[in-house]
Amino acid sequence: MKAARMNDIFDQCIADYHQTDHVDSAENNTFPKDSFDHLLYHKNWIDTVQWHLEDIIRDPKIKAEDALVIKRRIDASNQDRTDLVEQVDDYYLSSFGDINPKKHARVNTESPAWAIDRLSILALKIYHMRVEASRTDVNDELLNKNQFKLNVLLTQREDLSLAIDQLIEDLQSGDRIMKVYRQMKMYNDPELNPVLYAKKNNG
Repeated sequence: MKAARMNDIFDQCIADYHQTDHVDSAENNTFPKDSFDHLLYHKNWIDTVQWHLEDIIRDPKIKAEDALVIKRRIDASNQDRTDLVEQVDDYYLSSFGDINPKKHARVNTESPAWAIDRLSILALKIYHMRVEASRTDVNDELLNKNQFKLNVLLTQREDLSLAIDQLIEDLQSGDRIMKVYRQMKMYNDPELNPVLYAKKNNG
């Protein structure tokens, strides 16, 4: 799949979310359940909901107990996001598992899925910066700043999309090595977080 198709899926997901613009809205993923499209849409839905949770928690008037609930949701969302990234990498591991890397093959700085993760977040930045660049309640100076930022983000998406396409082509040809390191988040693990296992051991 080309990065342009990924961008289309992310843009569709973000537009679907903003039909209700609510963090508790049901996900409207109409792609076949076992398809890569479905996986990418679900990944971006998690990112989109978390984006808005991050907005909510920054409200200076939010009550402490409400902020704690949102913080817990964000923590859970980060774990879901990591799990989805690994599922995307599983897809590529399966796709390129039979390819023997060439002698000169290089290791990339990140797996395809983590690059796609950045592409998903970039789609969100573009959507929201486009909104800011279209406001009618601010002065021209701010609008021009926002438009400049939007142009930078659009260029960044072009470059990242090209880089992802080139990475996948290199993996297919054996010019790069498909190598994945699983995330080892320690603070979520009751066996690795001292605060959690101390409580467990102390009853």
